[in-house]
Amino acid sequence: MISEKIKEKYDQAPHAPGVYLMRDKKGNILYVGKAKDLKKRLASYFMRKDQPEPKTAALLALVDDFYLVVTQSDQEAFILESNLIKEHSPKYNVLLKDGKNYPLLRIDMNEPYPSIQRVRRIEQDKALYFGPYSSSKSVNQTLKQIQRIFKLRKCREAQFKNRSRPCLNYQIKACLGLCCNAVDPGEYQARVKAAVLFLRGRTREVIKKLRIEMAEFASTQAFEKAAQVRDTIFAVERIMERQVVVSADGQDRDVLGLAWDRDLAVVTVMQVRSGHLINTAYYPLDLGFKEPDEVLAAFVIQYYEKAAQIPGSVLFSHPSDDMVRAEARLNEVADHRVHFHYPVRGEKKRLADMARLNAKGELEKILDREAEARAGLTMLQRLLGMDRLPERMECFDNSNLQGKDPVAAMVVFTGGRPDRNAYRKFIIKDIDQQDDYAYMTHVLSRRFRHDREDMPLPDLLVVDGGKGQLSMAVSVVRELGLEGMFTLAGLAKKDADKGEKADKVYLPGRSNPLNTAQSAKALFLLEQIRDEAHRSAVTFQRSRREKRGKLSALDGIPGIGPKKKKLLLTTFKGIDNIRNQSPEELAALPGITLDMARNLLQVLSE
Repeated sequence: MISEKIKEKYDQAPHAPGVYLMRDKKGNILYVGKAKDLKKRLASYFMRKDQPEPKTAALLALVDDFYLVVTQSDQEAFILESNLIKEHSPKYNVLLKDGKNYPLLRIDMNEPYPSIQRVRRIEQDKALYFGPYSSSKSVNQTLKQIQRIFKLRKCREAQFKNRSRPCLNYQIKACLGLCCNAVDPGEYQARVKAAVLFLRGRTREVIKKLRIEMAEFASTQAFEKAAQVRDTIFAVERIMERQVVVSADGQDRDVLGLAWDRDLAVVTVMQVRSGHLINTAYYPLDLGFKEPDEVLAAFVIQYYEKAAQIPGSVLFSHPSDDMVRAEARLNEVADHRVHFHYPVRGEKKRLADMARLNAKGELEKILDREAEARAGLTMLQRLLGMDRLPERMECFDNSNLQGKDPVAAMVVFTGGRPDRNAYRKFIIKDIDQQDDYAYMTHVLSRRFRHDREDMPLPDLLVVDGGKGQLSMAVSVVRELGLEGMFTLAGLAKKDADKGEKADKVYLPGRSNPLNTAQSAKALFLLEQIRDEAHRSAVTFQRSRREKRGKLSALDGIPGIGPKKKKLLLTTFKGIDNIRNQSPEELAALPGITLDMARNLLQVLSE
């Protein structure tokens, strides 16, 4: 049953193209949608006679209000929807599943000795960008190939200008060591240009240019340099052998394939350059409220507006009415004409089918992992005697160093998987002595007293420890009036000296641990969240300790302000490395005099 406010606004909605924004009671935007006819689209939400599907019902239960923006055309509605989604990242819209900026590689050709850097966003700085890559693993593999083949520097500008000896990359022959060795700028620029061609998939052009360069070195009897270029040619040829020729026309294009099931979709992006398949990336998507034929268009806008290069041709495995509008939108931001095409026959159709089958295979892997996680949750529900699945699990752990810098971490598993966006970190104050019970009481009280409005209660709260720690958690929960609102369980490590072979699971009011012999998946899930909480707490405590150490060591030194602190720490990577430098090496940094460097070293040596 809809509210009078929504009914009144629906009655006033026009039969016109536009965008609608659904909001909750706090004014947060839950969903942004477009429509050729706003009145008809809103009726599908608010005036339907049948029972909405669970996904729609979940959204409508949160909607307190909606707003309309009428546009002059479908194209304007498409563009406005895209811009609003990018600005607000609504929870129920089609979004790249992890919501992050995918990694890219950056080369600034205006520098005399350009470096290759890994970055997360494209700046308007006239540098060259390559990507986005689908994961840190894929960008690291590419970066490793570039370093091995072309030996470009990776170090930042401050490090490059102030090194007194070559770094480890030079020792392992992954860099020319130009920070300390004499390297001809022209020779280095030639390597950079070859690397750029390589990143663009122009491997044949790379080999052609390298062979010319090798011949020139040989003609001047620079045989050592000619041999180095020869080795580079061999390395590029080995890469080419692994690249599959998928297109006889030798053109550049991207091929996008789509597969979906339930609320999840996967888009495969096959990058074809000069007819060679140089990369295949997979992007999971939450479908939101889009139909499958709208998903590719929604993905295209998000993906290519962040892409470093856009090919002249993009093929799709599925047709969509929105593709015409997406193509028009993309041609506004690209510096060349981009053609979208849904092939129905021939070689291009074969490529599109290949992308679709790859997407289907990746989707099946994801669904299998989710099914495995679901099986673990079901087993855990039975083990603990819960009345519902533990969809949201929380676990806390604290960390300190001999009572100093105590902190705690809360990790969250949703659907049996880490939900890192929901993690929380706590700095523990006003507890002078080391007391794990006091730490946990403090943190649980903060979580359930102050944070209840900002996050949902868990289905299961996992306590790291045995009966003592679990009893403490029960006392806090009872004190806060939350008893019976979720399940608590304690997980204690096995005692190998007593012959125990598995960690022990405790429930409140039960003296003996549960029998987990037939519940291996459930026990593994509990161990995962416990270990993740421990890792998160220890990492946070270490970073706090290092930050405090860095600040206290450099604070109060005359002439060393925030900018010089940052420069020193960025260049030398820590207080110990600064302490090991000579006054002359420190004074080589901009803004640091020799007297200032001597005073700095004297303070650090005390």
